[in-house]
Amino acid sequence: MRVGVEVGGTFTDLVAVEGGRVVVTKVPSTPRSPDVGAFAALTASGIDIARIEDLGHGSTVATNAVLERKGAAVAFIATAGFRDLLFMQRHDRRNIYDLFYAKPAPPVRRKDCFEVTERLRADGTVETPLDEAKVRAELIPALKAGGYRAVAVCLLNAYANPAHEQRLAALITEAVPGVLVTCSHQVAREFREFERASTTLLSAYVQPVIDGYLHRFESKLADAGFTGRFTVMQSNGGRLPAEAMRASAITALYSGPAAGVVGATRQAARSGYKDLITFDMGGTSTDVCLVQDGRPSLASESEIDGLPIRTPVLDIVSVGAGGGSIAWVDDGGMLRVGPQSAGADPGPACYGKGGTEPATTDAHIVMGTIRPTAFLGGRMILNAEAAQNAFKPIAERFGLSIEQAASSALQLADANIVRAIQLVSTERGRDPRDYALVPFGGAGPLHAARIAEELGISTIVVPPNAGVISAYGLVASDYTKFDAVTRKMKLDEAAATEAGKTFAEMRRRLAAQFADMQLPGELVYTHTLDMRFVGQAFEVGVEIPADKLGALDAKYIAELFADAHHRTFMHGATLDRPVEIVTLRVGATLPIGTAPRLDRETAAAGAAESTRIFHGEAWVECARHSAEALTAGQKIDGPAVIEGHTATTWVPPGWRARLDPSDNLILRRLT
Repeated sequence: MRVGVEVGGTFTDLVAVEGGRVVVTKVPSTPRSPDVGAFAALTASGIDIARIEDLGHGSTVATNAVLERKGAAVAFIATAGFRDLLFMQRHDRRNIYDLFYAKPAPPVRRKDCFEVTERLRADGTVETPLDEAKVRAELIPALKAGGYRAVAVCLLNAYANPAHEQRLAALITEAVPGVLVTCSHQVAREFREFERASTTLLSAYVQPVIDGYLHRFESKLADAGFTGRFTVMQSNGGRLPAEAMRASAITALYSGPAAGVVGATRQAARSGYKDLITFDMGGTSTDVCLVQDGRPSLASESEIDGLPIRTPVLDIVSVGAGGGSIAWVDDGGMLRVGPQSAGADPGPACYGKGGTEPATTDAHIVMGTIRPTAFLGGRMILNAEAAQNAFKPIAERFGLSIEQAASSALQLADANIVRAIQLVSTERGRDPRDYALVPFGGAGPLHAARIAEELGISTIVVPPNAGVISAYGLVASDYTKFDAVTRKMKLDEAAATEAGKTFAEMRRRLAAQFADMQLPGELVYTHTLDMRFVGQAFEVGVEIPADKLGALDAKYIAELFADAHHRTFMHGATLDRPVEIVTLRVGATLPIGTAPRLDRETAAAGAAESTRIFHGEAWVECARHSAEALTAGQKIDGPAVIEGHTATTWVPPGWRARLDPSDNLILRRLT
């Protein structure tokens, strides 16, 4: 039995797969104690926890710890002269017209930043040895007095030689028992001092939180008889055993969104679709990602709360547009939607938990696309009158009917999502019309057709049980780990040979780590060189085909770079200028084999009901179908609503839906 449990902002989802049997469960999240909600999903599912062999988990615990500044008390240690590195940051200014602009604040106070006497050159050779006596006499007492739970160590040029960081970590661990030490060479062995320091600090900041969370969840599982493998989703779309995640907490920041991309990609591939734009609209946000030839786009850097993170992540763009996103009027009298969200508590007004502000889910209730008695398959009854009342102030403010106010709110949410999709497609040289849109999350299939029309997309693939695809991704994902190391070399034959040797060393290192994690099997590797013209400030990722690694030469690498440079910047890259290799990256994946099928629950076929939906500026008659009662090959012309247990799909006029043999609902535009 494989089980995935994904903790979202509003609901906690569970998918259990055993043979041909699929169990799907959704329960309200418990933001103050996510582990309680996660275990509640296991209990509500009715499955025997002792029989689970593989439990995959994803949550927003690390993300929330950073955003809400609820991480551990952390100290930061830098080379002498670099104490203020985290506060000085870069010279850029994000909002150039904001008179009160301030750089994003790191989650550490200046008085908690310390220096040590040591210095490494850029090539890793020692200029000033680590002053151990001073560490024992000054730094150790200060750390003991500070009561820190975690320590982040980022010494100058440690990416080239980690010896000083390793020795300093040993001294701290020996003298301050119980403190968790995170070194930069463990989480981001790359150049660019501020980005490396920020990544190290954030990893240390969330590590005790993740460690405590996993410990509480594992204790509950053990008490229930669980003896299987417990894994945690990473931001890069692969899982790792929970024990390994304790030393690499930073990679769990975007585990929920990453799991959704993996699940959507796996399920769409069953119907032959490999060029995708995934569109995950949950309770608090929408996450979009471009997938080319079945492989989600990967970025080497991201940021959270304005702070950079140098660790591989799926290239996901998020906007504050979810089922709980609140419609409001700004100081200029304009209607806005999000990023504020009603969340799980109190939730949208229609939840009847005390919420009074109008949310996206309330808008769907008003317009008839969500039936109050059919939400979550009828397991949760919504209050239609409360939804109507929530939109009354906005309707009165703008002289609209309640339905028009709700429709306006949905149009604004759609506009935010369209913009996010443009960021991952058109702004990166990809035409969205060449891709199929894959909506999931509880609200995604309700908005998909309108989003597709705005972007000119003609095909939509709605997975079965679309509301729990992120949980499915947890049981369908492989085990993955990345390694990166900066080696600045001007491209020539010697550099090509050195790159091949370094790749081999990195593969051996990753293989040893998988062995330590007790994950046997044949690993699949990817190899990438970050390259640039000499004098440029930023690099282009150049993937090296596996069959070319045995005979790397400078000319071939240069040709690959020219092609990658052209795809990125859409102009020719002349190779009469010197080129350099900056960073080498290797990804190691242990495939799980054939991913389990996510089949929908089926029910006896029944006649479609007639209902009314507010579409455009008027109420229109349409058919309401049960997703569980559809048969393979059945076609449904819009306007129609297709209700499932975890998500509802809106098929507007001019669209046709068809259930294919893989249980994917394929929507195609007819006009």
